[in-house]
Amino acid sequence: MKIDVHNNSGKVIDTLNLNAKIFNIEMSSSVVRQAVLSELSNLRQGTHSSKNRAAVRGGGKKPWKQKGRGVARAGTIRSPLWKGGGVVFGPEPHAYNKKFPKKMSKLARKSVLSKKIEDKELIVLDRIEVDSNKTSDFIVFMKKIDIFEKKTLILVNSFQENLILSSRNIRNVFIESAQSVSVYDLLDSEVILIDKEGINTLNEVLA
Repeated sequence: MKIDVHNNSGKVIDTLNLNAKIFNIEMSSSVVRQAVLSELSNLRQGTHSSKNRAAVRGGGKKPWKQKGRGVARAGTIRSPLWKGGGVVFGPEPHAYNKKFPKKMSKLARKSVLSKKIEDKELIVLDRIEVDSNKTSDFIVFMKKIDIFEKKTLILVNSFQENLILSSRNIRNVFIESAQSVSVYDLLDSEVILIDKEGINTLNEVLA
């Protein structure tokens, strides 16, 4: 399986052989769905909390005697029935971590990458390098390879300062490591931009 390699001006300068076992497999929608749910669950902090009647400050003294007032008996002013009282069955901090098998994670990423190539939404560059840290220069670069105004995911092996500085003010451009990119990030992009080194990294990680 071959794919065109472009230079920074958008011209085809070479072709690259892709591993069909990684970049040309059948889409496994169920595995992709499970991977995305796992990733989104693991992003949750689980710090939501409320105070029960034991945690609310005050209310240690019985507000009035048990009998004789002609009103309902009460043992504490922090009863859940009272204003300012504790919360019954409120949210408590807990983890949302969801384990996901490594083989299924690899299969999900391979499925999404194969789909992106099939839909011509993956562009391979000879090298991703930006000489300037100006946003205007990066916009010119995007227009040359026809990805301007598209939600773009750039996969890199190492984070370059100029690349980060020149793209950080563009709302639809995201930079991620090719080695640890998530299934959700791959799915949530209209175009994936990667270079030859990034392809080699994916071959090593997903093999």
